[in-house]
Amino acid sequence: MEEIKNRPKYDIIGDIHGCFDELMKLIKMLGYKKKGKCYIHPEGRILVSVGDIADKGDKNLKCLNFWINQVIYGNGIWVYGNHCNKFYKYLVGNKITLSHGIEKTVKEYQDLTLEEKKKFRYRFFKAYKSLEYYKILDEGKLIIVHGAIKEEYIGKINRKIKAICLYGDTTGKFDEFGKPIRNDWAAQYKGDALIVYGHTYAKEPVIRNNTVDIDQGCVYGGKLTALRYPEMTFKQVEGKEYVKYKGYICEF
Repeated sequence: MEEIKNRPKYDIIGDIHGCFDELMKLIKMLGYKKKGKCYIHPEGRILVSVGDIADKGDKNLKCLNFWINQVIYGNGIWVYGNHCNKFYKYLVGNKITLSHGIEKTVKEYQDLTLEEKKKFRYRFFKAYKSLEYYKILDEGKLIIVHGAIKEEYIGKINRKIKAICLYGDTTGKFDEFGKPIRNDWAAQYKGDALIVYGHTYAKEPVIRNNTVDIDQGCVYGGKLTALRYPEMTFKQVEGKEYVKYKGYICEF
């Protein structure tokens, strides 16, 4: 108990996808209070996002603004997700396909005034460019990533590792719904560090080989999950079904 007491404490939140009301309900449940422009925990806990903050839900910019403030003002941690990365590409002027939920985020952005767009872009870039593809915490005992990271890649970065962090360990093939088929990387993991990730929808948190999947499909009517570390307990709120889910649900 003393060991846990003296360790850094994090509340790691799964894929939000624009579910702002559920996010705020969870933040309140976790005990965070608004202080200035961000939310602070009275016990010094830190909020962490596994990425995919926007797209698909109905309040995407509110979710992004929340995490931008946490990163800039509240020591919050946010790792790149594939949806985050796609929106970044849109904002810097790259040509992207407006599908899979990003069209909702873009619509909210386009509804802003010119001045509001300038302010949002400045704040988004300030936060986003400080992020990492995966984050090593608690002296190497904890790793946060969106999609996946193999044990041999920890501490390294290159184009292949970036892709795995964003999209998971994909096979290059696609299922009947057009979604990438992924290798079961967690089944092979044998590392000592706890890896907490999202991206792969599972009805309940999946704990295997010192990895935890906390994407419980809030935007599909599932749950928004927070893993409290190092206590290894979960807090969840029920989500509203903003979109129908089409694809594979992890049942490990």
